Amino acid sequence: GLLSRLQTPAPTIRTLSSSKPFSQNIPSCLWKLGRLNHVAIAVPDLEKAQSLYKDVLGAQVSETVALPEHGVYTVFVELGNTKLELLHPLGEKSPIASFLQKNKTGGMHHICIEVDDIKAAMTELKKKKIRILSEEPKIGAHGKPVIFLHPKDCHGVLVELEQA
Repeated sequence: GLLSRLQTPAPTIRTLSSSKPFSQNIPSCLWKLGRLNHVAIAVPDLEKAQSLYKDVLGAQVSETVALPEHGVYTVFVELGNTKLELLHPLGEKSPIASFLQKNKTGGMHHICIEVDDIKAAMTELKKKKIRILSEEPKIGAHGKPVIFLHPKDCHGVLVELEQA
């Protein structure tokens, strides 16, 4: 009856045997992604944005820092597990100025993800036909090398990689 069928041992499942582990078929990266460092938001009024996060929402907000090499003013909002970076144009050639011309009220500009080896990441990403927006890393807001990946190669998102 049913009880004897339930007590019948399960069939043995055979596995493939190979001299090489399966994982060898997957190419290994010489670098790896780390944690989300920040989400950057372009803002038309930096003082108003700082006030929203500090005075209304009660977040810890940094002082404004000018980054002339990047054409931006930055402010960081601490969120515990990550940060928001508020960006405002510095100079007429600022990439944030052109972003704000298209997005008058501001909006998400990019995400920043840490990597353990930015040079290896650049080499491998170029081989994979991912466009990098500079020939060499620049020093970012945290004093570490950064690069930006073309949004058209990253599903519409501007991605910043930062050396961890």
